[in-house]
Amino acid sequence: MSILVKLVLSKKLTSILLGIAILLDLSGCAVGPDFKSPEAPQGSSYLKGGIPKETLLANGSEQNFMVGNLPGTEWWKMFHSDSLNSIVDKSLQGNASLKASEASLRQSQDLLRAGYGVFFPQIAVGLNTQRASTAPNQLGQSSVGSIYSLTTASASVSYTLDIFGGERRQVEALGAQVDYQRYITAATYLMLSANVVNTSIARAAYLAEIKATEELITLEREQLKVAKAQVAGGTAAYATELTIQSLISSNEAFIAPLRQKASQAEHLLAVLEGVDPSHVELSELTLGSLTLPANIPISLPSDLVKGRPDILASEALMHQASANIGIATANMFPSVTLSGGFGTAANKFSSLSGPNQQFWTVGPSINIPIFQGGTLYFTRKAAIEAFQVAQQNYRQTVLAAFSQVADCLTALEHDAQSLKGQLDAKNAAAEALKLQQISYGAGLVDYISVLIADVQYHQADIAFLQALTQRYQDTVALYVALGGGWQEIKN
Repeated sequence: MSILVKLVLSKKLTSILLGIAILLDLSGCAVGPDFKSPEAPQGSSYLKGGIPKETLLANGSEQNFMVGNLPGTEWWKMFHSDSLNSIVDKSLQGNASLKASEASLRQSQDLLRAGYGVFFPQIAVGLNTQRASTAPNQLGQSSVGSIYSLTTASASVSYTLDIFGGERRQVEALGAQVDYQRYITAATYLMLSANVVNTSIARAAYLAEIKATEELITLEREQLKVAKAQVAGGTAAYATELTIQSLISSNEAFIAPLRQKASQAEHLLAVLEGVDPSHVELSELTLGSLTLPANIPISLPSDLVKGRPDILASEALMHQASANIGIATANMFPSVTLSGGFGTAANKFSSLSGPNQQFWTVGPSINIPIFQGGTLYFTRKAAIEAFQVAQQNYRQTVLAAFSQVADCLTALEHDAQSLKGQLDAKNAAAEALKLQQISYGAGLVDYISVLIADVQYHQADIAFLQALTQRYQDTVALYVALGGGWQEIKN
């Protein structure tokens, strides 16, 4: 018989071990609670008075809320901007945080696959050779010691019987960790896209405000020239010149923070795209190139808890905590392991195949916890409390999500009201400017009155840009609050 054949347990011995293991496993049960997903809320609204059907018409647009529909994962395409789409695509391809989250997901999946190994027999083969010397005095003998060589070849098989389901609960916990990391990756994807869209909109708004403010300062400088001429001619008080100069200085001071904010937005876009600020490719996105999404899908609360990544991640942590209770409970019960070994030992490698050099072992071992000083009991109790913590954290996450959706719904209505008011103010300022220009042409007013009306118009235009930006960004916030279309509906 060859050495290789002798190193492997006989088919009969292996069959006996596996047969006993299967019978005991089938008769066993997994202790601890079986996790069930929390019941979905039955309500159909996030607001006390119900979800509104649409917002006020403002700037030629109203937003309709399509209750019961699910948003798409590429929700930013609802703004119909190729420039915006390009920025988001670059960030999704190069962002370091997203890549790290994806790697963490793969890591958790590999750990789960490794955990499944506990359900299979553990087989090992060993080969050992050594040169040794004996000391008979250690055994109480007076004979002369000897020097010898010993070569040992062996194979072993062991299998842990998961009678009380501790190993199954361990794998269950690993599976919950995979779910958690999957939803964390989805949340990272969602927040990355939201940050890119918001930052792009903010940068476009800053640039538009800078342009409007620069135009305003140009008009104010013209106004200052007229005022100086009037002061020199004795037709205006010197205080008028000082007032206009103060206004110019204030606006120049106002424009510097806008430039800083625009630079910070550009630097943030670089980080989100996964490049350093010196290599960022900036788009020509403007507020005017964006289209306000007219029809916004609003998922029901029962769908939101199944589709928003942070809620699903919180549920996965609760599932993991539930499995940990089962693990702690199973540790309080006896554990049984079946093992067997076969090998040969000889003074020479060539003699390993001899019939007198064979040895083998087979049999079960059982470990029964009798007294652990309360360790196992309080470990299980701590696992139960950890589950309570996870439950309350889940509840808080759901409540926060509902509150965010409610905030965004009301914010969009208020944004429409604010934008309408700012648009009315801008139109009124434009009409006043037009009338002043006509009056100036007819010789009824002086030129400084025209410049004042123009300044008021540009101030109204800046306020309008700010209101428009807020409406865009609150729309982004609503898509994020709704989970951005990450629907993982569970049966």
